[in-house]
Amino acid sequence: MRIITGSARGVRLKSPQGQGTRPTADRTREALFSMLGARVYDARVLDLFAGTGALALEALSRGAENAVLVDRATQPILQENVRRTKMEVRAEIRRGDVYGQMAALAHAGQTFDLIFADPPYAQGDNARVLASAGTLLASDGLFVLEQGADEPVVSAADGLTLLHERRYGAARICFYAQQEGPE
Repeated sequence: MRIITGSARGVRLKSPQGQGTRPTADRTREALFSMLGARVYDARVLDLFAGTGALALEALSRGAENAVLVDRATQPILQENVRRTKMEVRAEIRRGDVYGQMAALAHAGQTFDLIFADPPYAQGDNARVLASAGTLLASDGLFVLEQGADEPVVSAADGLTLLHERRYGAARICFYAQQEGPE
């Protein structure tokens, strides 16, 4: 697994041993960032269930302003990958329960232009992470959820509504934004 383009292009990322982490495939990541386009530039990014940090680090490599990476179990891997990509100044790693960290970020008044979430497949976290993210997403922000292709798609949760979805092999990428109020 490597960074696809930008300032850290070609840098190989370290992955944890075993089956506990399922990094987003290079091809899927490339398609995702192609769809995001210029939206990444200068964005404030939150990467939930970060694992290797590939999504946040790809965003930073492509010009995102900064990123917060949250994972309960992969802090040493995240630190190594941040170091490899030379993103130490722009990346903040938070270790702990994703929902507790989300609450702390919301309490601090932080918002993000791009939120990536890649919870464990088939564990029922999709609706919960969406419901918890509404206050963290900037008004014109985008929430990107990676889930198993066979999992049901959540159409709306806590003010976020599904814009579109794409399937890539065993993964489905869903894009959400703040619901627009009546005019």
